[in-house]
Amino acid sequence: MTEFSRRTLLASGLVSGLASAAPALAADGAPAAWGATPSPRQWAWHGHEQYAFVHFSINTFTDKEWGYGDESPSLFDPTDFDPDQIVAAAKSANMRGIILTAKHHDGFCLWPTMLTEHCIRNSPYKQGKGDIVGEMERAARRAGLMFGLYLSPWDRNHPEYGRPAYIDYYRKQIVELCTRYGELFEFWFDGANGGDGYYGGARETRTIDAPKYYDWPSIVALVHQHQPMACTFDPLGSDIRWVGNEDGVAGDPCWPTMPNHSYIQTEGNAGVRGGALWWPAETNTSIRPGWFYHADEDAKVKSPMRLLRYYDESVGRGTNMHLNLPPDRRGRIADPDVASLASFGAAMRATLATNLADGAVASGSATRGAAFAAARVLDGRRDTYWSSPDGDTTPSLTLDLPPGRAFDLIRIREYLPLGVRVTRFAVDAWTEGRWRMLAEHDCISAQRIIRLDRPIAARRIRLRILEAPACPAISEIALFRQVAPAPVAAVRSGDRTILSPKGWSIVAASSPGADALLDDDAATLWLADTPMPASPATVTIDLGRPESLAGFSLTPSRAPPKGVVPPRGYVVDTSPDGQAWQQGAAGEFANIAYALATQRIPFAGPRRARFLRLRFDAPAIAGRSRIGIAAIGGFTTPAPQR
Repeated sequence: MTEFSRRTLLASGLVSGLASAAPALAADGAPAAWGATPSPRQWAWHGHEQYAFVHFSINTFTDKEWGYGDESPSLFDPTDFDPDQIVAAAKSANMRGIILTAKHHDGFCLWPTMLTEHCIRNSPYKQGKGDIVGEMERAARRAGLMFGLYLSPWDRNHPEYGRPAYIDYYRKQIVELCTRYGELFEFWFDGANGGDGYYGGARETRTIDAPKYYDWPSIVALVHQHQPMACTFDPLGSDIRWVGNEDGVAGDPCWPTMPNHSYIQTEGNAGVRGGALWWPAETNTSIRPGWFYHADEDAKVKSPMRLLRYYDESVGRGTNMHLNLPPDRRGRIADPDVASLASFGAAMRATLATNLADGAVASGSATRGAAFAAARVLDGRRDTYWSSPDGDTTPSLTLDLPPGRAFDLIRIREYLPLGVRVTRFAVDAWTEGRWRMLAEHDCISAQRIIRLDRPIAARRIRLRILEAPACPAISEIALFRQVAPAPVAAVRSGDRTILSPKGWSIVAASSPGADALLDDDAATLWLADTPMPASPATVTIDLGRPESLAGFSLTPSRAPPKGVVPPRGYVVDTSPDGQAWQQGAAGEFANIAYALATQRIPFAGPRRARFLRLRFDAPAIAGRSRIGIAAIGGFTTPAPQR
């Protein structure tokens, strides 16, 4: 495989056609760029700020997060697919685009490709004549939103996965998607690559060396050949990187630069100051615990206040916010999600509608010339900025504010085409006849949002650059007053197949604290010492009465303590009386260590049971000291498996 860096890609001329999209840097007396800088498509991407993910596929109908690849296309049969409703829900939350999962790891394609039979052509949806990708794309355009696509590199269905023939297939898929659905703003490659799968009936585990197998430089170049402004996501050489978790939390600080080597998760969350590559983070999470819709998560939708915190921990730290909205089996965003999105979006629109810095008078301790005057931070433009002379790297800028304006949000932005210049800064307010420091942070970058504990009505606000390798280039200082989101009604799941744990009790457990499994609180955990086959972790649950039990669910912690991971696999037995036991199921939890999503395990068929006994023989990650489980549940009728 050819050695590769982003600089090699830029020098090769693959993005030379984007020159006209580059921001103007030629103003007389402009500072020289410092360090890595964004390409034109990356600069455009930084302006998007927030957009939606849509996970909708076979998994929606099997109640899984990862399909195995052997699912029949006949399962995909939404009863009321409404792309305009999905797009409207996203737009209500101020999302500026939609990225659709065109193919997840199970290999099922949501567009009518002729490259495989494992696609929507062979589903009941519109008698095989539907095209979910096309319908979503047109709905997004109607609403004025951008459109992007996710195409899983892993394919658990394809018989040639892991061999050269699959790469030819995958590249053809990319070309189809890049040439059929108009301009794309982002093309998403998932990091999950290789493992067990159906693989055309082989039913085996296949291991790959992802960088060598996919030859990512050629894949990225292929996307850009057809979609010059589509930012690619994730592998080295792509335009944007993973933030390192699926909880929606960017590092503080979160630098947009990284070293020129393969992604390291510990570096990805915070970035690396002065890294050779402009490789900014995208901060993704789902509005529900899982990425696909599950009825038992209807009561676990993120509240408007939680979405507000997500905004602060993503957009507010200079990254882009990528919020997943999973349609249900109708093909619509469920009511609890719609309500939360609308409340959050309305609050943020009202908050950002009035910039309380309008009408202020800006002055700098130093200015490099009229084209870079302090007033540039108030003109509302991305392409103008205040800057000081080259030798003055720690200047200050003061805004004299009109009286009577109380604010609790401060937004500061750098002019990124000149690089990330500010290392550390402070913000002060003039109140009660003196300067009082409000905040001190590392990194401004695309933007830094500072949320105060309470509104203040200062007559002046001051930005002080405390440390910088080059003179600053500050494009904006804005002030806002947060409008509180309207409360939404609490929701309980209406799915009657889900058993309520009310009345359940712990009969026996190998470690204390197992009551946490039944308290309906995802923040509390049952912890057990590292299980081994000779000394497994076990728990026995009394359901309180006989039930027609079709399977069980296990929920790991979304934020486990250090050294704690979920169990790797399970053995589950049932009993009608606590004496005679029948094996229910055994196996491994799919991707549980990293996705940290609820696992739903069906039995071969429903059985009458009052007692449930689970055994765990190993942690999901070897070498961890303990396992932790947030909840155990049950259901009476599994999703169809055909």
